[in-house]
Amino acid sequence: MKKNRKRKSKFTKLERFLYKSSLAIAVSLFMGIVFTSVSMAKMNIEIQKMDKVVKSQEDTNQSLTMKINEMASLENIQTVSKNLGLSYNNENIKTIE
Repeated sequence: MKKNRKRKSKFTKLERFLYKSSLAIAVSLFMGIVFTSVSMAKMNIEIQKMDKVVKSQEDTNQSLTMKINEMASLENIQTVSKNLGLSYNNENIKTIE
């Protein structure tokens, strides 16, 4: 007849608990690192998209500023005034000091 022998465990209950808890902590830390890395990658992609939009808007603003300066030039004003029948008279200009 065989007797039921209790197997002797290599680890005590405390050691198994510590092993399982440290494994759980390690897995959760790894998942946290992966999650933050993915979040940072998404944010970097969004930042790059926004940089492109900002650069495009700055180019548009610069182009419009150049058009404004071109249209406000003295030569353009004189051309438009001649087309409208207006004349440039230097005697009518008054300076206030």
